[in-house]
Amino acid sequence: MRRLDHHAEAIRDFNRFYTTRIGALGDSYVDSGFSLTEVRVLYELAHREAPTASDIAETLTLDAGYLSRMLASFRKRGLVTARQDRNDRRHSRLRLTPAGRKAFSPLDDRARAAVAGLLEPLHVAERTRVIDAMTVIRRTLDRDASAKSFTLREHQPGDMGWIVHRHGALYAEEYGYDERFEALVAEIVARFIKKLDRKRERCWIAECDGQIVGTIFVVAKSKTTAKLRLLLVEPSARGLGLGARLVDEVVRFARAAGYKRIELWTQSELTTARRLYEAAGFKRVGSEKHRMFGKPTTAEFWRLELGSKR
Repeated sequence: MRRLDHHAEAIRDFNRFYTTRIGALGDSYVDSGFSLTEVRVLYELAHREAPTASDIAETLTLDAGYLSRMLASFRKRGLVTARQDRNDRRHSRLRLTPAGRKAFSPLDDRARAAVAGLLEPLHVAERTRVIDAMTVIRRTLDRDASAKSFTLREHQPGDMGWIVHRHGALYAEEYGYDERFEALVAEIVARFIKKLDRKRERCWIAECDGQIVGTIFVVAKSKTTAKLRLLLVEPSARGLGLGARLVDEVVRFARAAGYKRIELWTQSELTTARRLYEAAGFKRVGSEKHRMFGKPTTAEFWRLELGSKR
């Protein structure tokens, strides 16, 4: 609980920092005469085609009564018009008036200028890191949206280096593996590239908002046996079904390529991956204790027979 409180305070501290930098604190947003919430509502009205009050309340998570009073004030000031929805008389469609757009336009310009002012002193690489960090925050917190936005593609130049790096960093952080694990991953991807048979082997890269969030490989062990290798899902993308999707891609590809079975080698502490393999129909066929990657562990061997679909 203490760690959660610390994390919550860190987020609140960042919010104070950011809202101060863009002039969103105080009684008036950038001295406009509008509060920050009023500006957010005006933004929705300016960028959506005749929304209802319910649409705006849901998007901005605003109390319906509070929003109703705000919209009444806007109408009284001539900023907003409301017309009854032809298809549903219980709702009114809201639009900014010319006066409303005139009032909002400088606010929008000043907001853009404020953000541009934050980014302008930064180098291109620093700007990219800022945008990437914001993308990760949104993807992690808005998990429903993230689940819909995954795309899979084949590997391209630069991906193998990322795969080696992320395996090394994540497995060191989460399982205490030393650099020998990273070396093993480097050997696997080097052999994959040098001996790639595109008809029978493949690497999938999962992306979300242009960022790599997962990988998996299928390689040939023999004419009849494929090997599943290097499954990785970034922490920000876990719990959304991506791991199962990647494993399913391997199974479908292996069947289409004519393999009779798929085998894999994993470690007993990789419990999430083991659950994915089991759910896909893999069976554990052996195990052995050993000391590898700087710690004692138990290696496990799993197999999926492809004679018929489950």
